[in-house]
Parts: sequence; structure tokens; C-alpha cells
Amino acid sequence: MNKPNRNPGQNPSPKRGEIYWVNLDPTVGSEIRKTRPCVVISLTVINERRRTIVVVPLSSAGTPRPPLVIAIPSAGPGRTARIDQIRSVDKARLAKPHGMLDHADLNTVEHALRTVLGL
Repeated sequence: MNKPNRNPGQNPSPKRGEIYWVNLDPTVGSEIRKTRPCVVISLTVINERRRTIVVVPLSSAGTPRPPLVIAIPSAGPGRTARIDQIRSVDKARLAKPHGMLDHADLNTVEHALRTVLGL
């Protein structure tokens, strides 16, 4: 039996590497805030089975400072990934799709995550 889609009109299982607008509010302290594009980094197979996904927020402000802030050209001019702001979000926070990272940029994000998380 299929579970009902709890987010009508939204993709029930975002794919790894896809970019979505995500409402990150409310936040506390130094957490990145507002609705902004985020890249989905959790595995697609897990996204299909869970109500939450893991994302890395993107920004158009600031300069790259690897490994915490890295340039992501395929997300748009001047876009950076805020690796230190990785977080899990409920799919209800997803707004609309915004594109997809290319393979090279997704590899760069993965490498930065391994460095920052000590994996």
C-alpha cells in the first residue's frame, strides 16, 4: 500500500543534487535564515522513504572560503554552498525546484562535507 503524499503538489522524493527553494525559518542564533536555494545531499533512496531530507544552503553573498564556503558555478553566477550550515529539513519546508548541480559541483560539495565533518 502506498503512503499518501503529505505535500500535495510537491515532489515527494527530491533527488540528491537537486536544488530547491527551502524555507529555513524559524532559526536560532547564527543559523542561516530565510527562504533560499538549498542543494539536497541525502541519498535519493532515503528521501523516498523519509519525511526529512538533508540539505546544504546556497548563498549569493560572501566569497568562497573552502571548505566552509565553496563556489558552486552550476547553481548560478556567484553562488556558494554554505557547508557549515548543513541541516535536516522536513519536506514541508520545500517550496519550488530550482535546478540541479552538475556532477563536478556535487563532487566538490561531497569533498567539502567530508572535510568539515571529518569523514
